[in-house]
Amino acid sequence: MYPEYLVAPMREELTKVGFEELKTPEDVEAAINTQGTVFVVVNSVCGCAAANARPAARAAVQNDKHPDKFVTVFAGMEKDAVHAARGFMLPYPPSSPSMALFKDGKLVHMIERHQIEGRPAQMIADNLIGAFEQYC
Repeated sequence: MYPEYLVAPMREELTKVGFEELKTPEDVEAAINTQGTVFVVVNSVCGCAAANARPAARAAVQNDKHPDKFVTVFAGMEKDAVHAARGFMLPYPPSSPSMALFKDGKLVHMIERHQIEGRPAQMIADNLIGAFEQYC
């Protein structure tokens, strides 16, 4: 676990644009097992989260067509919530950062860490926007 003062600014990068933090497995289950679309970001302290994932997520949710709900869990912090979120993302292996789009409780789009590392934030945002256009 990281000190909260270290991750607070990283959390805020998403919460200030409307992401809800999920801190328990029950929060995760309630958010994902719902009608409509839910965008989940597994946040992290790594450099690719700062340079690529969080900027891409912030840009994508500004699109006219976007999920009904945006949520986030933080790897290395709320272990049980992250584990629950990753359970919904199977068969994809755990990775952080990562992003998933759910529709009516079903996983319909996934971006893993290896698709985030080394890619510009706008390219990732464009990928997300394409999924939002298709499923939302």
